[in-house]
Amino acid sequence: MSAFPVYTIESAPERSKPVLDELQRAFGIIPNIAGAIAGSPVLINGFIAVFKGVHSGSFSEAQIQTLLLTNAVTNACTWAVAFHTFLALKEGLEHGDVEAIRNGGLPRERKHAALSQLARTLIARRGHLADADVDAFLAAGFSREQVLEVIAVVAASTITNYAGSVAKPPLEDAFQAYRWSAPAA
Repeated sequence: MSAFPVYTIESAPERSKPVLDELQRAFGIIPNIAGAIAGSPVLINGFIAVFKGVHSGSFSEAQIQTLLLTNAVTNACTWAVAFHTFLALKEGLEHGDVEAIRNGGLPRERKHAALSQLARTLIARRGHLADADVDAFLAAGFSREQVLEVIAVVAASTITNYAGSVAKPPLEDAFQAYRWSAPAA
């Protein structure tokens, strides 16, 4: 149970309300993680700015969901894993590839595997990539600029992953089928 409230548009701090309204229009709901983040106008406004940039970059929505699901699993954020499982499947990722990511593996699709591997490596090594890591990503058909773009996606998802792990918002009914627990350490 969380001690952090999940705000609505009506109950949120004034400077958080426009972001919640925008998310309501985009998703048809205000995800509980956003309602929890709304307790800090600084955090929710930073979150939305970074995510807008991520979604206007060079990656497809399926590639972005590959990265976001990988990041959620790597950071063991149960709320985000369920949410991004739902969105990854909605964006057409193969069920087997989604399950592979959820289980700590790599998707079979070559480009998605390269994205997932680079994101995991960035998180595990706290941003320190070896030349071989970059070369493997480039060999999958990506550019050096996209290496930097992956950093933006990792940064964006770190906000929700950390906030989800701290605030522990309840999982919405729509995502219950995708509930996930981190493997025992």
